Amino acid sequence: MIDIIRELESKKPEIDSTIKKYVPEEFDEEVLKFLAGEPRYSYHTKAVTKAVAEPTWEFLKRGGKRWRPALFLMLVEALGGDKEKVKDFVLVPELVHNGTLFVDDIEDGSDTRRGRPASHLIYGVDIALNCGNTLYYLPLKVFMNSRGKFDDKTLLEAYNIYAQEMINISFGQAMDIYWHKHPDNARDVTEEHYLQMCAYKTGTLARMSAKLAALLSGASEDVIEKVGKFAETIGVAFQIQDDILNLTAISGKGQFVKEYIGSDITEGKRTLMVVHALNNASEEDKKRLEEILAMHTKDKELIREAISILEKYGSIEYARKKARQLMEEAWKEVDEVLPPSEAKEKLRAFAQYLIERDV
Repeated sequence: MIDIIRELESKKPEIDSTIKKYVPEEFDEEVLKFLAGEPRYSYHTKAVTKAVAEPTWEFLKRGGKRWRPALFLMLVEALGGDKEKVKDFVLVPELVHNGTLFVDDIEDGSDTRRGRPASHLIYGVDIALNCGNTLYYLPLKVFMNSRGKFDDKTLLEAYNIYAQEMINISFGQAMDIYWHKHPDNARDVTEEHYLQMCAYKTGTLARMSAKLAALLSGASEDVIEKVGKFAETIGVAFQIQDDILNLTAISGKGQFVKEYIGSDITEGKRTLMVVHALNNASEEDKKRLEEILAMHTKDKELIREAISILEKYGSIEYARKKARQLMEEAWKEVDEVLPPSEAKEKLRAFAQYLIERDV
């Protein structure tokens, strides 16, 4: 039996080592020349270290599963790609993902992330925002440094994949923000709307990882599209499970065991569970749930009341079943195009882990 948690942990050092080539814990002249070219005047290395390297690594060291770059590596292995040739690309989805978290926390007014104060509360909004934005486009240096390793057509398509997914992720975030900032205008949000938001907000970086892995491993267009769709579904299912954990990671005594429990209720988010409940609840319960979501409350009793409405209509269990269904359907397609191998079995176990995890 494959221990997927150990598998993910085993890949972390390699992933972090690659990240340090582009974002070291302390910048010096040589790294800045590597990234930005010869200075016309003079680099102030301390400023860049304090405003980019320090916030980035303080955040990365908090944890995180690194599952998007791990997915990239597993697919390269499953498709018989040259791991050494493509290894720098593992940082692309990971840096972008962490950049989105810096920015998300500012947009949502979050107090904590991974058990610590949100980065903008430690370093200031200006530094956190700039650092997050830097992590969006710094990965382009990997593409630039790959000239000569791949033919022009392949490298151009890799750029296209990156660019399209960066556009998509912004639209996914736009939908999510609008729904919870303007609850009166979110009453027409359907399950299909929610799934599309997830496909763009969370699925897009998984899809980016998979499509880049397949493309750079020499896969056909059909395989690239199928593994991309599979990875997108992993992202959607991961988000559904994240939403479930946000409401259910409570001890047997009913005490909140993590600081973020119920934060989706506080933010008024339209999760799959909320959409399902609003579509199935009585007028009285629907009105009450909408009222609590519109309050953006941190009151634990009100949060519990909202959760009880979701439980009353089976919305949490519905979300669990939906995540499993989506994953089973997506696996059928990718199962057809990946040859039998240990790497393929790891992918299957990995997908299962993401929707069954309890953290």
